[in-house]
Order: sequence, then C-alpha cells, then structure tokens
Amino acid sequence: MTDAPRLAMLKAHLSRRNFLGAAAATGAAAALKPTGLLAQDDRPWDGSLVSYPDPAIEVIDDRFAPYRLANAAVERLATGFRWAEGPVYFGDGGYLVWSDIPNNRQMRWLEATGEVSVFREPSNFSNGNNRDREGRLLTCEHDTRRVTRTEHDGSVTVIADEYDGKPFNAPNDVIVHPDGGIWFTDPGYGILMNYEGHVDEFELPEAVYRIDPDSGKVEKMAEVEKPNGIGFSPDYSTLYVSDTGGTHTEGHPHQILMWDVVDDGTRITNERQFTDVGAGFVDGLAVDVDGNLWCGAIFGGLFDADDHDGVHIYAPDGDLIGKIHLPEPCANLCFGGKRRNRLFITGSQSLYSVYVETQGVAVWANDN
Repeated sequence: MTDAPRLAMLKAHLSRRNFLGAAAATGAAAALKPTGLLAQDDRPWDGSLVSYPDPAIEVIDDRFAPYRLANAAVERLATGFRWAEGPVYFGDGGYLVWSDIPNNRQMRWLEATGEVSVFREPSNFSNGNNRDREGRLLTCEHDTRRVTRTEHDGSVTVIADEYDGKPFNAPNDVIVHPDGGIWFTDPGYGILMNYEGHVDEFELPEAVYRIDPDSGKVEKMAEVEKPNGIGFSPDYSTLYVSDTGGTHTEGHPHQILMWDVVDDGTRITNERQFTDVGAGFVDGLAVDVDGNLWCGAIFGGLFDADDHDGVHIYAPDGDLIGKIHLPEPCANLCFGGKRRNRLFITGSQSLYSVYVETQGVAVWANDN
C-alpha cells in the first residue's frame, strides 16, 4: 500500500495545474512535438526530470511489482488533441497510429524521431484501430457507421456497415482472432453527438459482432448495454469487453464482462462479470502475455475519484493490482515497441508511453 510520503509525492507529480499549465504555454504549433517525461513538480528548467522509481506507477498488489521497471518513467510523447483513441503499433514501419476523434483525423508518431503528423484526414471520425492477420489497418468509423480495412496499397475496403439490413450505430473498438475473425463493439457513442460523428437514430441494439474471415458474414455475438473496449486472453479462450453502460443508464454496473470462447473461436458463452471497476469507467483495454488486463480508466472525477484516471491493471482473477496515474482520462492503449514491451496510452488530449516488464499478446501474423 502507498504510505503518506509516497502519496504526497504522487500528488505533486500529478498536479493538474502544473501539468496543464505547462501544456497550454507551448501553444498550438508546438503541441504536436515530443514533450518528454511527465513533470514531477515546478522546476526552473523544462520540468522533464522524474525521480526513479516513477511515483505515477503504483503497485497495489505484489503481483504487479515484477512488471514495474524501477528506471522507466511515464513519457508524454505529444499533446494538442481533443479526444485521442484507438492506438495501434506498426513495428514493420516503426510508427504508431491513433485517432483524434473530434478533429476527424488519424495521427502518426514516428518511433525513430518522435515526429507527429497527420496520417489520414478526414478519417470519418474514426475511433478504434487494430491490424488484421496480414498487417492491414482495421478502423472503426463513427461518421460512416462502419468498419474498414486499409489495404497495403492504401485503398480502403468496407468490411462491415450493417447487420440484418440496418446500419450499425457507431462501431467503437476492434480485435482480431487467430482464425482471422474480426470482432468489434458497437455502443453507438458516435451518433449521440456531432462532436464525435453526427446525431442519428439507433436502429440496432448495442452489441458485440464478429466478421467471418471467409464469407464476410456479420454475426451478433452478444448484446451489451454499452460495449466498449475489447480483447482476448492470451490463449483466446476468453473474450473481455468493457461495459460503459453506466454513462447513460443510472445504476448500471461499472464493469468488465467476460465470456468463454467456444466452437473454434466462432461463438461465446457463459457471460459473467470479470470485475467491477468502481468509480469512473474502463474504456479500451489490452492484454499481456500473462493474461493481465491493462485498462484505460476515465471520468473518475465525475464520481469524486480524482485518482481514477490513467491505466488500471487487473490480474486474470479480476483483482486490481496496479495503476499508472495520469493527469487526464485514458481512453485506450496498446503494446508496441520492438519487443512489445512499451505501453502506448492515448489520454484525452495527449499520447503517453511507458516501458514495462511484460509483453502484449501478438496482434498479427508477423509479430515477433
């Protein structure tokens, strides 16, 4: 547990006033440039130094301790976005792509130089991204209410835009099974407002879907109040989905759900709660090779839980074992880097990363 001196250090480290004030001072032109490590406190220089071990990385349970590197800190790689989402790492290209939903664009960060640029604009208010088994970019688009695939030549193929003759609400996040099946969530946040898409009518219940890799047929796997982030266990025997139904249904559990994956990866059964996330919500999630869930935690401040925002790490049994505290909500995250041991985190307005002593589950066929 965190003792009083360490908690005081953590609060100083995460001062929103200091952090956001420094960000605002950079101006819009500099906002997309690398900004270094999270500032620990007010320093007369650039505020880029952090005392090791980084107090933003909190060990709640001893099971998390092996994953925390004593000499690695949380880095803010870029800022100046409105709602960053859906990071996906391209090891073969040495870059990361993510969505800046309200700005209707996808961004790219180059690993070798730290340069940030626009990858695609407009992006149809894209949200979640991933890669298929051939390394092609998969994207959930809010405005067009569809899932697309970017081919190797740069052309875009629509792989799903309706179910039972009706348009999807607004696809949100996407994951791929080793059999090539593409699974995605459709909570409909993109048609609730013009800020992240456009206002429109719901024609389908919120649900989780699978696209068959051979026929292209779309099948509904489960109805969920607001299915959001999605991921598989390392052996693909379990499906996890964050349920953010509490954003619109009072009293609905703030939870992550789980199912058994059966019938050679084409069906799920035995729905149950993986964990209750308490105040705030869990948005996107990523799974490491040991089966831990690394989850984007958002909007704790709405429930007077100021220490909620950031990354929450859950053991395979659902216990909360660690946190990575950030000064803003964390919408989504993914593993990347040359050894898949670098966690990339999309905060609401910024892109972060931190090295950890584990690896993400391989996403596509050529992952090492």
